Amino acid sequence: MSAAKIRSGSVEQEVAAEATYGSMPLLKHERVWGAADFSWVTISLAIATWAFLTGGATVLLVGFVDGIASMLIGNSLGLAIMVLGSVVLSQRLGVEQYRALKSVFGIAGVGIVVFTVVLLVEMGWTSLLGVMFGRAFTEISNQAFDAGLDPFGPLVTVFALAAIAGGWIVLSRGPVTISRLNRFVAPGLLVIVVLMMVLLMSQRSWTQLLEAPPIAPFENEQLNFMMAVEFNLGAGLSWWPVMGTLARLTRRPKAALWPAYGGILLGTVVAQIVGMAAALMIGEADPTAWMVPLGGPILGVLTLLFVGFANVTSMASIAYSTVLALKQSSGRALTRVRWPLLCAGFMLLPAILAFFPAFMYERFMTFVVVSGAFIAALCGVIIADYFIVRRQRVPIRALYASGADDPMRFTGGVNVAALVSVAAASVFYLWVYNPVTLATQPFFQYGTASVPTVVIAIVCYLVLNHLVYVRRGRGAYGLPDPLAAAGRN
Repeated sequence: MSAAKIRSGSVEQEVAAEATYGSMPLLKHERVWGAADFSWVTISLAIATWAFLTGGATVLLVGFVDGIASMLIGNSLGLAIMVLGSVVLSQRLGVEQYRALKSVFGIAGVGIVVFTVVLLVEMGWTSLLGVMFGRAFTEISNQAFDAGLDPFGPLVTVFALAAIAGGWIVLSRGPVTISRLNRFVAPGLLVIVVLMMVLLMSQRSWTQLLEAPPIAPFENEQLNFMMAVEFNLGAGLSWWPVMGTLARLTRRPKAALWPAYGGILLGTVVAQIVGMAAALMIGEADPTAWMVPLGGPILGVLTLLFVGFANVTSMASIAYSTVLALKQSSGRALTRVRWPLLCAGFMLLPAILAFFPAFMYERFMTFVVVSGAFIAALCGVIIADYFIVRRQRVPIRALYASGADDPMRFTGGVNVAALVSVAAASVFYLWVYNPVTLATQPFFQYGTASVPTVVIAIVCYLVLNHLVYVRRGRGAYGLPDPLAAAGRN
């Protein structure tokens, strides 16, 4: 082989690596996932143990029938907003989500979003998965050795740290490894969900399940129902930080849209229904506590082992896009840091939280709702910019421009209109529904907090962005780019 060919192959490998682990656009042949691949990824993510926990938490407010309704309504709305605010933009351009969001927030504005909202949200979810892994293996130890270990004791932290280390190993090997593992994990999780529901209903009657009361409701039934809807809406929105970056690895728009919406909706709702039924019948919202009593010492332990392993792959999937976001939002600070080392740096943050295993469990519902408040506002601004102002045309060259030549410089690299709109809409959300005190405004019972927050963000952004940038010809609105068509193949 000639030296020229060797150099050419080396350059191609470097470019492909930068596209997969950096912010360069993916070419058509570099998009490795078809619809089936992405479906397995999304289903596997959706049936992670957080879905069981979300279902169990829902019955604090409502019974079984109202719980199913609140899950369907909340997740359907939340996922629709999430898909419009992440998947469409990244998939069409083939660009990492947070590089693409430079067109909305500006390069410095993206950094502000990533190092505040995204980092805290994904650190919380990764930590939660690790702690659930630790609780699962603590329960296995209790069953196998009759140890009587504390469900929030030191051993939970030890196993959680082991899970985080396992997630780092998978994550450091990239998206192809994640996809291969999920082809095995996702079908197994579906089987487990069906099996758990069959076992549950073989020990209880449908009448018992339908008549079981909620665990800790308020006196106002309409308020209980709307809080359950809002909680599930927040759970649907919580996919926003990861889904755009994962979707860019798909080959066609349909291979991204339907799995991102349908795969997560199917997996989430099915797993949540099982978690909800178990919480009502057994009195435990946490799957690590009810799987062994339900499945028995052998089947229950085997199920916990598999679910624990699934948590590791879920951890790797959500961390992949977060690490990419941190890398491209840091300017030149992290560009030369090797991918495994970057992954280890991120995993260190949830590892610290693993030393406080009760923290995320006790504040789970608050965490989900607060996350949803900010993500709803972010999605509203993104939808307004991409679909209404830019009309789905983003000049790709401008995403990589810098300095004085950057047409998306906005104000010192920050789209002030975008960040002000996010802040205003988030404040509106917390006024309508305060997830810490549970205080609500009267109209919350009929319209949720997230949906009007998205509307407020859209309207606020359209007005401010027009006044500050569009009418002054700033922000690369309407700027043609010959590379933009590549994102529509």
